[in-house]
Amino acid sequence: MQAAIIYWIRRDFRLSDNAALKYAFESGHPVIPVFIFDDVFQSYGAAPKWRLGLGLEKLAGSFEKLGSKVVLRHGPAETVLTEIIKETGATDVVWNRLYEPAMRDRDNIIKKSLNALGIKAQSFSGMVMFEPWTVATGGGSYYRVYTPFWKAVRGRDVPPPLDAPDRIAAPKIWPKSDILTDWDLGRAMKRGAGIVRPYLCLGEAAAQQRLHNFIEKDISQYHKLRDVPSLAATSGLSENLTFGEISPAQCWHAGRRALGLGAPGAETFLKEVVWREFAYHLMYHTPHILNENWKPDWDAFPWNTDEAHPHVIAWKQGRTGVPFVDAAMREMYVSGRMHNRGRMLVASYLTKHLLCHWKIGQKWFENCLVDWDPASNAMGWQWSSGSGPDATPYFRVFNADNQLKKFDQNGTYIHRWIAELSSSPPRSAQKFFDAIPKHWKLRSDMGYGEAIVSMSAGRARALKAYKNRNF
Repeated sequence: MQAAIIYWIRRDFRLSDNAALKYAFESGHPVIPVFIFDDVFQSYGAAPKWRLGLGLEKLAGSFEKLGSKVVLRHGPAETVLTEIIKETGATDVVWNRLYEPAMRDRDNIIKKSLNALGIKAQSFSGMVMFEPWTVATGGGSYYRVYTPFWKAVRGRDVPPPLDAPDRIAAPKIWPKSDILTDWDLGRAMKRGAGIVRPYLCLGEAAAQQRLHNFIEKDISQYHKLRDVPSLAATSGLSENLTFGEISPAQCWHAGRRALGLGAPGAETFLKEVVWREFAYHLMYHTPHILNENWKPDWDAFPWNTDEAHPHVIAWKQGRTGVPFVDAAMREMYVSGRMHNRGRMLVASYLTKHLLCHWKIGQKWFENCLVDWDPASNAMGWQWSSGSGPDATPYFRVFNADNQLKKFDQNGTYIHRWIAELSSSPPRSAQKFFDAIPKHWKLRSDMGYGEAIVSMSAGRARALKAYKNRNF
């Protein structure tokens, strides 16, 4: 029997449009799909780690339908791969590339180490459409502004998505595997897991159906309704893209077909797909965006960094007294996600009205969002705070009350998520109190207070801090 190929699964939880998997099964060799729970995944926050486990469970079922299975191991990736090679006699290892600095460094070391052992190690594209080193300005540098980046890639050919295999050759003897439940990936979610679970869209099949529904029903009005938080007018595909249950190329081609049919919102959707690409482009070329001010001058800005500050606590608990901000935060605790308009507002309020460092928000989102993505999260927070590339200027201070009048005129969104504003609140609003940590000691009968920092006072304070900055 031919020697086996190890297909190393990372954040590519799908069978279709999977270049590494396609290479493996087309080789005719037995394929051993392996997922390694290493320090990278161990570092995930509560919600994304829990979502990872649920996605893995779905992926394992997909492989089983093809007569295969997913081997689970934990430990340093290089050590685990070497062990499996010794156990199985595998001669090849393939994977799809990731672009976070730590993962790039790890993968480069592993590739060199495996090659030195005579093991053929190959990586493939799939997490993005335009790999970061393939997009450059006329001067040969990377793009720092989104619009020129969009113009540079919008006309590029994107290869059509690859079909899923209809069979996967299995090895004669499978290596040992961990049991997924033993990893207890939902441990930190505690009681929030049961609240968030019904809102999830798990697995490749569900992601494809979600994309289909969006293209058929919502994309025509996407450009008009995407900012209305009470409507299900967006694609909702962020969690599936995060874990690779759908590929950006699949989204791109669906959007292009809709554009060709004259759907008015199709180009806006395509721009959002490319916005994600831009985030990865920046993370690759300027990796400090993940944990430091992209613009170094902002190191001198007098943000509060105390996570125990009462304003930070109120912001985290969705009790700032600013309805749009609180509704968005509560939506996150109940659904695991947050509407994009809400993300802009909660970020602006934290970094400007409350003068708190964007890192506080970035870290909190990393813990709470099931669609957490390191590149998009970092860029989004630095965009909102003014410290990042192509950022909204710091002196542009969103007024959450005015935003509410513009995008939630009837109060549908805030009443959906804030129980204290209604005599008979909907179940969605009540679920917030079931999902949050018990030690917060919050109840719906505690009433809804005034804003901890008003729109006018917060704006004045933010502008004063900006005016008096020493850079």
